[in-house]
Amino acid sequence: MKWIDRDHESLSIRRQCQLLNIHRSQLYYEPVSESAENLELMRLIDEQHLQRPTWGSRNMALYLSKRTDQPVNRKRIQRLMRRMGLEGMAPGPSTSRRHANHQVYPYLLRDFIVERPNQVWCSDITYIPLRRGFLYLVAVMDWFSRYVISWRLSNSMEVDFCLEALDEAFTHGCPEIFNTDQGAQFTSRFFTDRLKSHNIEISMDGKGRALDNVFIERLWRSLKYEDIYLKSYETGADCYKGLKEYFKFYSHERPHQGLDYRTPWEVHNSLN
Repeated sequence: MKWIDRDHESLSIRRQCQLLNIHRSQLYYEPVSESAENLELMRLIDEQHLQRPTWGSRNMALYLSKRTDQPVNRKRIQRLMRRMGLEGMAPGPSTSRRHANHQVYPYLLRDFIVERPNQVWCSDITYIPLRRGFLYLVAVMDWFSRYVISWRLSNSMEVDFCLEALDEAFTHGCPEIFNTDQGAQFTSRFFTDRLKSHNIEISMDGKGRALDNVFIERLWRSLKYEDIYLKSYETGADCYKGLKEYFKFYSHERPHQGLDYRTPWEVHNSLN
């Protein structure tokens, strides 16, 4: 959108959209660009990260050198991983970077028994590769049922698209506990104040603990192997349409072994 100034000193992108009466989601479909060679490396990094989430740039550079049969510079991999939101993964993944001045909250779900829908929700951000660029995806999921309540695409890692996903989720209910990683989007005052205004307890994964938000990590794995990698979307608009269909399938049609082969939608509504 030519009317939007992404570097405006005083007006956020969200506020500019409000003034122009433009829904911010219209900005999501222009993917971030990189060279074709870097996009291929980023796709390989993304695939390997799903298999080896504790790997940092050193192991990833060694792996890619063997995979591509040519030397891959570690500094290059570090830069690409930062663009993907994977900086500082070891000893565990950290999809969004922590902000030093933001408050971090304790993890509340260790040995916690989740017994019903809307007791605990979780959220996370992941990198989505396209043929000619990439986007970021955030989702809000019900922990008990694995039901994907809301999601948003963005071409930046700003907090706005996370807030939009959260606000949409609130139109469907409200959890007692909300769990995320320690990324800057989720520790921002904008996000935590929104949770507090609904009297929701805030829980955050321990640093370097990839399994603290295990269910949404499994969602990303399923999404990428069952849809993203197979279809290799050309544009952001194509990706949006494809994700809309996939999340409908995932929540309403796909049986889950951990749910006694019921769908997330069936489980989510069973006790409501």
